[in-house]
Amino acid sequence: MKVGLISLGCAKNQVDSEMILGVFKRSEITNNIDEADVIIVNTCGFIESAKKESIDTILEMADYNKKLIVTGCLVERYYEDLKKSLPEVDLFIRIKDYPHIKEILSNFLNENVKDFKEKNRLLITPKHLAYLRISDGCNNRCSYCAIPLIRGNYRSRLEDDIYEEAVSLVNKGVKEIVLISQDTTRYGSDLGNTNIVKLLKRLETIPNIEFIRFLYLYPSDVTDELIECVRDSKVITPYFDIPIQHASDKMLKLMNRRDTNEILYSLVNRIRKAIPNAVLRTTVMLGFPYEEEEDFNILKKFISDVRFDKLGGFTYSKEEGTKGYFMPQVNKNTAKRRLNEIMHMQEKISLEKGLERVGEIHKAIVEEFEGYYYICRSFAFAPDDVDGYLFVLSDDKLKKGDVIQVEITDADSYNLFGKKLD
Repeated sequence: MKVGLISLGCAKNQVDSEMILGVFKRSEITNNIDEADVIIVNTCGFIESAKKESIDTILEMADYNKKLIVTGCLVERYYEDLKKSLPEVDLFIRIKDYPHIKEILSNFLNENVKDFKEKNRLLITPKHLAYLRISDGCNNRCSYCAIPLIRGNYRSRLEDDIYEEAVSLVNKGVKEIVLISQDTTRYGSDLGNTNIVKLLKRLETIPNIEFIRFLYLYPSDVTDELIECVRDSKVITPYFDIPIQHASDKMLKLMNRRDTNEILYSLVNRIRKAIPNAVLRTTVMLGFPYEEEEDFNILKKFISDVRFDKLGGFTYSKEEGTKGYFMPQVNKNTAKRRLNEIMHMQEKISLEKGLERVGEIHKAIVEEFEGYYYICRSFAFAPDDVDGYLFVLSDDKLKKGDVIQVEITDADSYNLFGKKLD
């Protein structure tokens, strides 16, 4: 039996995909859908575009006339509807049923499979890189977001379990561990005996680890203690991924965010004062209900003032089950116009921020070779296909996973360029 899997959506969903693949023997996994006997599509159901991609992928895979299994967020959210509307699918598995996936797949495939556990994960990242999920679910209840409906309340993993998995990953050759969750700064709040700082300080003691990166920070929960922990570490990357969504107090309140414009300005200033070379990445949403031109101008001024190194934006997607679903909607063309204006602003800012790094020395990991350059990543680039890359010239022949020192020589709006130091 050959199994092929397509993973859609975020890195957190990718970890689920790796755990699903881990129930099978390695010899049973194929990257060639044509030769697969069983096709698994792990879906995303976060926003409208992701839902459409999931449905399109399911229908495309159904044309192969293989056993078709569909899992993930879309299934959790629309289980009964999907069963009725997609008879092409042989088996739907909800997220809530993942603890029983061994029994479900064993019965369906008439094959023995392994336990659905982190320790059995089959990594689909490069050998030197792994995501490490530290929690699941979310308690924030932002008025635009369906994640709590899909993933439930926030649940931290035990610190010992995370540490043991991290050690296992490093022993397998992983050099960069990326901590992920729906709200990384909340880690440990439901355990009572740990927090994100304690976890980071424990993980950085693991021998032979080169980078520890953490993503998805809630702005008002980024403490001075956390900033100082990053500042004082040799392996925790000074990379702060802090989705703000907006900077207008009115919009933040409507979005049910705990932040204010003042809190956001203060946060950026605290990080940059403590760690001048820190990379700040954010995400903003345009066109949320009741957004007016005044709110948009406040956001533009904030972005112009604080000058994020990296910024992603998207227009609001109306989602069933959220508070925003019942609010008056902003014209879609207006939202797109505002988004385009923000991204045009940011393109110039990112170029200027990149050029400011010329002359810096970065430790970097080699990802691949293309043309004249080695494609690498330093602390300044997360591996989630949102950031660019560090393109490096080298007289030496390098291989994937090599750790090198690079002098930054140039930049564009998305990437840095450099040369390997001897």
